[in-house]
Amino acid sequence: MIRLLLSILLTSSLLLRCASPDESEPPQQASPAEAIEELVEPAVVEPDPRVVEQARQRLIADTLFEGLQALDDNRLLTPVDDSAHARFARVLAYEPDNAIALQGMEDIVQRYLQLARENMGKGLFNEAEEMLERARFVNPEHASIEAVNTQLQAGMSADDMFYPLDYRELANRSELAQQELAEIALAAREQGAFFLITAPNDELARWMFSVMRQAVEGYRLRGNIELTSRTSVRLRMPGD
Repeated sequence: MIRLLLSILLTSSLLLRCASPDESEPPQQASPAEAIEELVEPAVVEPDPRVVEQARQRLIADTLFEGLQALDDNRLLTPVDDSAHARFARVLAYEPDNAIALQGMEDIVQRYLQLARENMGKGLFNEAEEMLERARFVNPEHASIEAVNTQLQAGMSADDMFYPLDYRELANRSELAQQELAEIALAAREQGAFFLITAPNDELARWMFSVMRQAVEGYRLRGNIELTSRTSVRLRMPGD
């Protein structure tokens, strides 16, 4: 009986030893390569300054080209994100002394000043003032803005007479349009004034002049014709 118990105990001990891991075995060690990989942090790669500078110069060149294209297309201030002003301003943020961008800004101002003068010549003073405001937005310190503004103020205070006309009446060659043109011609004769006819096309402008000339037959009307989106006649008084 005792031998039987000893045999059972011995068998149980062997079974337990096989079922559980041997705690006396040392833990599995990592390979040398794995240990080095855990200890060494990834290296920080610094960008090559020459590559960075090349990318910057390429961006500036592309932006300048887009700005010059917008200038040629008269996209001066609008659209806001695709205008000549936006492109040149972006370049100047990188290079404040970039000669091409600075000249581009100057060209924008000069373009608006020219538009202001053209509108003044047609008696479109509100439009002229708007062009001056745009020039100020681009460069409020520009020396020529004040000179053009002085001309604008003088033109607005002059004794010139302006006659806005209904385009539909003129296009239909209506009696009302002919009567208005005849009255303008009579005023031009009485004041000895020069006329400026503005119309959207040459055919209409010449018809307006022919009606005026017939109204003062025998008198030589003096003036000019300009093509614009508005239909009007301006009488400029002698001495202005």
